[in-house]
Amino acid sequence: MSERSDNEPGSRDNEPKDTPPKDIPPEETPPEETPAEAEARAKAATAAPAGDTPETIPAWKAMLQGLGPRGLAFKIGAPLLALLISVLIAALLMRLSGADPVSSIQSMIDYGTQQSSLVDIVNRATRYYLSAVAVAIGFRMALLNIGVDGQYRLAAMLSAALGGALTLPAPFGQLLVIVAAMLIGGLWAAIAGILKVTRGVSEVLSTIMLNAIATGVIAYLLNDKRLAEVRPGSNNVATPKIPGEGRVGPLNGFLSSIGINLPGDVYGLLPLAIVVGIVFWVVINFTRFGFDLKVSGLSASAAQASGVSAKRMIVITMVLSGAVAGLIGMPELLGASYEYSLNFPAGLGFTGITVALLGRNHPLGIALAALLFAFLDQSSDVLQDVGVPKEIVGVMQGVVVLTVAIVYELVRRWEIRLQQRSVATELATGHDLAKETA
Repeated sequence: MSERSDNEPGSRDNEPKDTPPKDIPPEETPPEETPAEAEARAKAATAAPAGDTPETIPAWKAMLQGLGPRGLAFKIGAPLLALLISVLIAALLMRLSGADPVSSIQSMIDYGTQQSSLVDIVNRATRYYLSAVAVAIGFRMALLNIGVDGQYRLAAMLSAALGGALTLPAPFGQLLVIVAAMLIGGLWAAIAGILKVTRGVSEVLSTIMLNAIATGVIAYLLNDKRLAEVRPGSNNVATPKIPGEGRVGPLNGFLSSIGINLPGDVYGLLPLAIVVGIVFWVVINFTRFGFDLKVSGLSASAAQASGVSAKRMIVITMVLSGAVAGLIGMPELLGASYEYSLNFPAGLGFTGITVALLGRNHPLGIALAALLFAFLDQSSDVLQDVGVPKEIVGVMQGVVVLTVAIVYELVRRWEIRLQQRSVATELATGHDLAKETA
């Protein structure tokens, strides 16, 4: 018998070469990803690879989202180390300016701990805290809302004009002004969010331009022919005074009832700032919206896999950030000035950016950072009396933020490397080191 030719129909080589082997089952459709698995995949996307680079997530994004050391020792040690370094740098600057750093810092502490100074520090910190929380809401999704300054000033001016034109019994007068400010701030911030999702315009550029537009709108409306009036005997222009029914009294009565007597008036809306911080912490950490926000900031693909629209989250986040920004001017407006004038506090939005970065976007960290910045601002008045330029405090604030950012990033990278080594050891030995340690 002759051998079968390779070209005969029964030859093995004539079988279709792309036919899968019969013993391999067809590929199954992967199951739908749960929210917990989506978050885990988002974190895995930002985890460190096995190469030389310790992480794939950009450092600026990690800083904005408050990603830092996880261990308690690292969380406490990193800011203390950064604060110590910044104090040493500030002392060096004071020495270069010809002043004694020890006596200068002691004078700042003595002046800043007086009762009258403590009242001003708490009031300043209230405004800084609200501003930082407004910024932190965007930071949690890696959105740079640089327009907080314009949002709160426009909201304060228009709500002050509304509160001065209407007289409502308490608490409806106060609620009207507060709600109006939140709506105005949220709508003004929504413009940047809509431009980003529909036209791809960076929120940094749009919010900076909206700050300039808000300044122009305020200058146009703050006129005696429109929404303002000229104060007799001065060149100051202001909105009509908010009537007594729409004002918020100081907290001194409550503080006196618990044995705290202060020489100045503490903002009556201080509890509002505390409530905003608590709500921010609860929403970010214990709600589905907070989960969606964090996952969208970590990985858009993971958010899409869990059924979250990244574009919708951008707009909602910008609106919420602007709504909180509208509250920044309320403690001063309803508790002290009762009008919006040329002397109304400005620049609080940019201070909030530095406070949020220093506080790592955590409500407690933001509160401590706001108190620190308020203390430095208040105690800077005494520096001129001891021969130190007041601008040293501004340099000190910038050094604090830069030092904290650098130290946190270095500690975060070190902690990631320790985790990588631990995982590598477990894979090599087959032991669960974390379980054995516990």
